[in-house]
Amino acid sequence: MATLTVARPLAHDSAVLHVTGAARYLDDIASPPGCLHLAFGLATVARGRITRMDLEAARGADGVELVLAADDLRRAADTSPTAHDEPLLADGEVHFHGQPIFLVAATSHLAARRAARLGNVEFAAAEPVLTIDDALEAASQLEDPVEYLKGDPDAAISTAPHTLSGTVEAGGQEHFYLEGQAAMAHPQEDGDMLILSSSQHPSEVQAKVAEALARPFSNVRVEVRRMGGGFGGKESQCIAPAVACAVAAERTGRSCRMRYDRDDDMIVTGKRHEIRIAYRVGFDDDGRILGIVFDHYCRCGWSQDLSLAVADRAMLHADNAYCLPHARITSYRLRTNTVSATAFRGFGGPQGMIGIEHVIERIARKLGRDPLDVRAVNYYRSPSAGVESQTTPYHMEVRDCLVADIAAELAERSDYRHRRAGIARFNAENPVLRRGIALTPVKFGISFTLTHYNQAGALVNVYRDGSVQLNHGGTEMGQGLFVKVAQVAASAFGLPLDAVRLTATDTGKVPNTSATAASSGSDLNGMAVKAACDAIRGRMAEFLARQWQREPPDVRFEDGRVVIGSASMAFSDAADLAYRHRIPLSATGFYATPQINWDRRAGRGRPFYYFANGAAVTEVVIDTLSGESRILRTDILHDVGSSLNPAIDIGQIEGGFVQGAGWLTSEELVWDAEGRLMTHAPSTYKIPACSDRPLEFNVALYENSNREETIYRSKAVGEPPLMLGISALMAISDAVASCGEGSAFAGLDAPATPERILRSVMELQGRSW
Repeated sequence: MATLTVARPLAHDSAVLHVTGAARYLDDIASPPGCLHLAFGLATVARGRITRMDLEAARGADGVELVLAADDLRRAADTSPTAHDEPLLADGEVHFHGQPIFLVAATSHLAARRAARLGNVEFAAAEPVLTIDDALEAASQLEDPVEYLKGDPDAAISTAPHTLSGTVEAGGQEHFYLEGQAAMAHPQEDGDMLILSSSQHPSEVQAKVAEALARPFSNVRVEVRRMGGGFGGKESQCIAPAVACAVAAERTGRSCRMRYDRDDDMIVTGKRHEIRIAYRVGFDDDGRILGIVFDHYCRCGWSQDLSLAVADRAMLHADNAYCLPHARITSYRLRTNTVSATAFRGFGGPQGMIGIEHVIERIARKLGRDPLDVRAVNYYRSPSAGVESQTTPYHMEVRDCLVADIAAELAERSDYRHRRAGIARFNAENPVLRRGIALTPVKFGISFTLTHYNQAGALVNVYRDGSVQLNHGGTEMGQGLFVKVAQVAASAFGLPLDAVRLTATDTGKVPNTSATAASSGSDLNGMAVKAACDAIRGRMAEFLARQWQREPPDVRFEDGRVVIGSASMAFSDAADLAYRHRIPLSATGFYATPQINWDRRAGRGRPFYYFANGAAVTEVVIDTLSGESRILRTDILHDVGSSLNPAIDIGQIEGGFVQGAGWLTSEELVWDAEGRLMTHAPSTYKIPACSDRPLEFNVALYENSNREETIYRSKAVGEPPLMLGISALMAISDAVASCGEGSAFAGLDAPATPERILRSVMELQGRSW
């Protein structure tokens, strides 16, 4: 029987290149003769008006060939992915500290950066709107509040046996991709422009460059071979360097390249959205939620960027894995004089889940119950479990929530009950070190909520020698998308993986692509590639069947050969024979996700094709004298459907958890009173290091096949595991709570830094801070 290449734990296609340092990233590409390097001059106020700009010192600096301010541009250049509200260079008004106000092109990267500091710019500063409270006081919003409503939550809360209310906050997060933002533009003949970009969305870059140059899309080609990480930070934030390079290249007729310095990258680019969640909840003696009201306050920054969609997804995941019979979720999208917040792994989902997990923990404390038991009585159950149809707060039927089964299996595997009892004994005997444990679930919706993004294209070429080249609209940022899609192509033709050649994502080969985001890369592009491969395979089968007087179903592609009845030949020979008989061996493929419909303002429809599920048990220890914390052990059981590549999927789960735990425990963004980002370098912003991962880390894949017709019945894996990191925050809260008399709830805001942990411990122990 033929062995499929999919479902095998194969290495990343660039694994050897990565570990040897031979993988070529954008900044590794040699500059052509005469290439110019770019840098931005940045605003030094968070809000105000430019009153005077003297750039002569910058223009006269060594190596400088061109300096442009907004008034020097031949036409307006916008870098917004949505609302056309982000000029490339400040057009007189300044909206955040670090906003680009002029552009320098010089003969070296260092010369450009030095010259960018020589601009003499004066401002009439105004009082900035920096915080959530500032924005609420100033009524500074991007749009009117959005509300989702199911049932009558106010009545349900008012008649509930128990009620609680409160707030919880989660801070933003810096993407901290290893490769910073980078782009290069090469002018071509007749006004064409070739852009090399470190981008998750090549077609968006193409569109914005074409707009800035006043050229049709067809005159701009964007190529992306790989990124050194993205995490959502290269979905829209990549536009500015690409447009800057294109504008300078058009003006000078020379190739131009731009790479942000790490400090500038952190200052200029968007972050995860900070959120405050206020809640009221009513529940019964078992902890079953009867009614709940959430108010989301999202700090969006100065422009729209992708904030509306991010805030929508936070609302869409306010229920996480719990059936809420009566719920109202209201979202306020607040405009502030900070860098515009943007896409980040989970795209608002993690922020939404924080609220309900906080509520569950607080209910458990009030009732004196194990939080896992409170979770269990609130889980969604699939109709197959013998319960009537259950719907989300946005009225989507939940047909594939596996969380109850996953959580129960994980609790058994991780010995959760026994360990919780042991932790209680440990805490009773140790006045300084305290341990905590938590099991939290994830139900994450898979699809773009912007419906037309749920499509993908591919181009597959089979050559006479039997080698296969494929191109699709997805981008590779280290997540393993390319190897998964190559496995799909190899399986379609019955070939080994090394027979399939991956090429750079290229808008000249596959047009109108969607961003590689929303965990949709494999779902969309895998199906598009399979459609193209199936078209070529069908032509070859039909031709060969005629040649051997058989029927097309009699033709099998397996183990590098083509079998026709009792005859057999190498795939390469079959390809050559088909070529000689003028059978086309190239095809495009297309896929559009079915069954999607969504009205975002009404909060109704089916925004997701399916849900990915998982659960994590995390055990931590805290030092009550310093507030420091450590993750001792994490056990994860995660649902990826029928895995396309178990090794890649497990790697994504491990990395997602660590990134999520980092967001919630150590990664703190700090702005001063004037709107300056103070944590703008590795010395001041603490991402998780190797020593911060769990000392014992057990990850397993839940055996399951996707009920929906996805590529080989797999499920997305990019974003959902990040939210498993919530278990670390809840475990720390559990450890802190043990410092009191037992019923008090720590309710830590995120990130749970040592300062926050120590403050909570001291409050519970009656000590002054």
